[in-house]
Amino acid sequence: MGRRFPNSQKLCVFHFQKEISKLITFEQGKTLADAEGDVFRGLRKLLAPSITQWHIALSAAEVVEHACSVTSLILGETMPSITKDMDTCTYRLPLGVCAGIAPFNFPAMIPLWMFPMAMVCGNTFLMKPSERVPGALMFLAKLFQDAGAPDGTLNIIHGQHEAVNFICDHPDIRAISFVGSNQAGEYIYERGSRNGKRVQANMGAKNHGVVMPDANKENTLNQLVGAAFGAAGQRCMALSTAILVGEAQKWLPELVERAKNLRVNAGDQPGADLGPLISPQAKERVCHLIQKGVEEGASLLLDGRNIKVKGYENGNFVGPTILGNVKVGVNVPIPVPLPMFSFTGSRASFRGDANFYGKQGVQFYTQLKTIISQWKEEDATVTKPAVVMPTMGN
Repeated sequence: MGRRFPNSQKLCVFHFQKEISKLITFEQGKTLADAEGDVFRGLRKLLAPSITQWHIALSAAEVVEHACSVTSLILGETMPSITKDMDTCTYRLPLGVCAGIAPFNFPAMIPLWMFPMAMVCGNTFLMKPSERVPGALMFLAKLFQDAGAPDGTLNIIHGQHEAVNFICDHPDIRAISFVGSNQAGEYIYERGSRNGKRVQANMGAKNHGVVMPDANKENTLNQLVGAAFGAAGQRCMALSTAILVGEAQKWLPELVERAKNLRVNAGDQPGADLGPLISPQAKERVCHLIQKGVEEGASLLLDGRNIKVKGYENGNFVGPTILGNVKVGVNVPIPVPLPMFSFTGSRASFRGDANFYGKQGVQFYTQLKTIISQWKEEDATVTKPAVVMPTMGN
């Protein structure tokens, strides 16, 4: 520890970060800038960390970097001489085989929430990427293999329903991590739990912002636009509702203008602010929801359903859309916590007992083992068997 990267190694890390980002944009459609953010949250900008091997540092990113501090996170507990000649120790031990099921919207960041933390706790891992965007995980796995990881420690399974059922049912898999839709999350939680597995499932969320009249106008409008429309709205932390209080209601026309000025294009095109949705089905669903809002009495202040992108006329594009007069953790756009804090969901957005990463992540991927050791004095004599429950002082 303590060395910094030579310049050539810094450039190599930067190159890999760029390559993974391009792969995400190619498969998923999000803009390159957003894809780089996806990789950044998983891999962080590792241009000057103090660690010996650059290829290890590549996977030592925000969450991964935090996982590398497992030596302090995984400490057990000891109480010597709890009674005469007896010590008690508690250890955190690996579960064995753990599995992860990732969504399409963050194909680099979400897997990096899962397998690094599980593996530093001593488990092997089976990772299933979204069948729509497998490339980023395959790239990461190759880097992990090139870094010297033993064969069989990180494994990848591809597929849809059969692959999910395999993970939920296989008796050797002890724990499942899932991020994705409510329907899939509930299914995986119920089926996995029924088979005696630990399950943590981050699912859909609803995020609201309340704008008070004394808020900083310029900053607030920019934050609202970015939080609502970034990644084409395809993230559980997207801001779907803004409540404008008092004088802030007068800002609505400016909010519409800023949203209208966002540039919708293919994700790899320079200057693109929004890319396409993931599939024709996703586009159809969004358009249906917009129409439903109008039919229920909302005012359509900005309609992005008929947007056309030159060269991609049949693409899955929906532009920024704002509905007004809608009958409905605030103020922090995209409030994804840093890795030393666990990612906690509220009410129906999370199923399970222990959350992702942070201290909760270590608890999820380990099991407690308590050992009571008795150290008799050499000349001690036992007059009769002890058949009663031992207590403090006896």
